Amino acid sequence: MFDDRTVLITGGTGSFGHRFVARLLESTRARRIIVYSRDEMKQWEMAKRFGDDSRLRFFIGDVRDRARLERALVDVDYVVHAAAMKIVPLAEYNPFECIRTNIDGAMNVIDAAIDRGVQRVVALSTDKACSPVNLYGATKLASDKLFVAGNAYSGRAETRLSVVRYGNVMCSRGSVIPFFAERRDSGVLPITDVRMTRFMVTLDQAIDTVLHAFEDMVGGEIYVRRIPSMHLPDIARAVAPDARHEIVGIRPGEKLHERMISAEDAHSTYSYADHYKILPAIHGWSSDPDRIKGGIKVPEGFVYDSETNDSWMSSEELATWLSPRPDLRLAA
Repeated sequence: MFDDRTVLITGGTGSFGHRFVARLLESTRARRIIVYSRDEMKQWEMAKRFGDDSRLRFFIGDVRDRARLERALVDVDYVVHAAAMKIVPLAEYNPFECIRTNIDGAMNVIDAAIDRGVQRVVALSTDKACSPVNLYGATKLASDKLFVAGNAYSGRAETRLSVVRYGNVMCSRGSVIPFFAERRDSGVLPITDVRMTRFMVTLDQAIDTVLHAFEDMVGGEIYVRRIPSMHLPDIARAVAPDARHEIVGIRPGEKLHERMISAEDAHSTYSYADHYKILPAIHGWSSDPDRIKGGIKVPEGFVYDSETNDSWMSSEELATWLSPRPDLRLAA
């Protein structure tokens, strides 16, 4: 579906953007791939990495700037909205900035995409958007609601918008695995709480879910990939088996366990082989067969939680997955 099409990725110099761009360049005949972000140095480094592929373009801009977005979206067919302020403690201490990027930026992407006739938009979300307890999660929940409702807001325009929600992306920038790797040589790793659990997903799995959303979406769906959970101490043992664990307590805005589907969402959630789909409750779309597409409705009261998950990854499995990844600079 990407052949001879133009794709733009907001926040495209992040971990997801790097891998997503590589996938498009390697496996599609996309006409143009536009990286839209505000950091010129990251764009410069990314351009050097990918060489002089004529399909790749770089566009300096901020999602807070609607006029700049409208310029960037001329003749764009598909958009992946990955730009976000996502580090939980920084969001807690800089709430105005978080809202401007994660909520105002989402509104700008929606408005600009509709006005420019973009066909499909997939926004990246997070487990923290479900039953949020921190500002980052609250802003992403608001963003999710905006993208769902945008399908009605678009009126007669052909623009369709959906959301992909997933958990901790293994080895992504700012995530726990690189954090532990940086501290491996010290012999001590800070552990917030030994009971803490997190969903674990690879970048390739996240990209697969986004690609599936582009192919499957009618508009307004929230796609949630089935992924395993891990206890935080097991993650630490996989990265640094000999390190001592120092309990430091939960940081401001952190949850003990993450949730991606709440009991309140269960009435409009359907199950598939490798993912769930939360259908929009508005306009009767949750019973639309074009959106359900053979899914099985989950039981009443169903919750998809990292603590009660039926799939778990062991520290040995994570260590095996990490072993061929020298980019983490883990000691041999």
